[in-house]
Amino acid sequence: MNPIPHPHQLLSELRAAIGDANVLTDGDLSAWETDWRKRSYGKALAVARPASAQEVAAVVKACANAGVSIVPQGGNTGLVVGSTPDESGTQVVLSLQRMNRVRALDGDNLTITVEAGCILQTVQEACAAQGFLFPLSLAAEGSCTIGGNLSTNAGGTQVVRYGNARDLCLGLEVVTASGDIWDGLSGLRKDNTGYDLRDLFIGSEGTLGIITAATMKLHPLPASQLTAWAAVATLEDAVALLGMAHRTLGAGLTGFEVMGQFALSLVAKHFKQLRVPLYEQSPYCVLIENSDHESELHARTQFERLLETAIEEGRVTDAVVAENLAQAHQLWHIRESIPLAQAEEGLNIKHDISIAVSRIPEFCRVTDALLQRELPGIRLVNFGHLGDGNLHYNVQAPQGQDMAAFLDENEVRVNTLVFDSVREFGGSISAEHGVGSLKRDKLEHHKSPVAMGMMRAVKKALDPGNTLNPGRVLRR
Repeated sequence: MNPIPHPHQLLSELRAAIGDANVLTDGDLSAWETDWRKRSYGKALAVARPASAQEVAAVVKACANAGVSIVPQGGNTGLVVGSTPDESGTQVVLSLQRMNRVRALDGDNLTITVEAGCILQTVQEACAAQGFLFPLSLAAEGSCTIGGNLSTNAGGTQVVRYGNARDLCLGLEVVTASGDIWDGLSGLRKDNTGYDLRDLFIGSEGTLGIITAATMKLHPLPASQLTAWAAVATLEDAVALLGMAHRTLGAGLTGFEVMGQFALSLVAKHFKQLRVPLYEQSPYCVLIENSDHESELHARTQFERLLETAIEEGRVTDAVVAENLAQAHQLWHIRESIPLAQAEEGLNIKHDISIAVSRIPEFCRVTDALLQRELPGIRLVNFGHLGDGNLHYNVQAPQGQDMAAFLDENEVRVNTLVFDSVREFGGSISAEHGVGSLKRDKLEHHKSPVAMGMMRAVKKALDPGNTLNPGRVLRR
């Protein structure tokens, strides 16, 4: 990238627009310049921290006039290197963390309007305090932001019932690449007045516009929420159990996670204080959540009927139902500790893939065998959201090998093997983490030329100067 002709003039304009204290250029900026996995390190010209949509618009206009690109950033918890600057020192990181207000909660309309910098957990708690459920839930909820969740169309553990972030959003406020503000914060569930502009920006990873606020759907809090942990012998049994859970629990099925034996063994190894049930005796364990709007007795009766039938039919070898909320949290904590345990084990190759639920057993059988044949001794950390077909199909180096060296030598090869298999099974190489720069160059091989052409046309139409998050999702 070419040097900025007048960087001092741009910095002066930014300071005039949002205040000296909110334009950071000196000191330790690593919190904004380093990606979540610490695999990418950039250098920003400045970190701009606006506090309103009007201030965001002013920053965008100043940068566009100066020919400086912008990297929008929420909680910086992404996993695909999509929200950190490059190494040129010429990009402005636009942090939305100061835009963290809950603007309105409309109980009758079952909506909440929040700014993009709101922490997900803060939104959950604000809703719960008023007797409502905001069902988006994921491991990083204590630090990720609503704007980032929408920009990557985040998923999480309750997609099987409530859908992705896109399904929870009714309206957006967006600053465009030209610095205009689109107020689309409608709380309407029906509005067929032309193109759905909202859906253009959700999942676009800040490349088409900067989300500054959103109106999100709420649900009533369930009367009871129970969690069960079941051991299954095969993925076929897990899929069959999922079908039984849909039939028995109906809309009460709000979570269905699968965890491979090796993934759980890492939790038992690195977090000895966590008691991991049943994993030593079974290749897979399943975590099921039942949210009931009648009573705990009704929920428990449903759960017991489901598990008794599954055991009688040979689909489940053993199971436990959490007796209280603390036990339920403990079971979920085990599931959410798998990525942390894998990190403790060493560097790894992560995959966030989706396959039709019915084809997951065959995909794993074929791809497991392929990887073991090509890279003998590799260890598969397979877990994820079986209820919606999303697996975190991760690869760990063989025991005793230098893990950094293994990644350097084999990451491209492993990704190619896994992604090609995903394509053969009609799946997606990114289920909930996005594309960023990490998977950008893979898109050409996994989306049709027609789809790529339309995506480029949208980018060119909405951001002709390539100001917003350049090099993410699309190379140009």
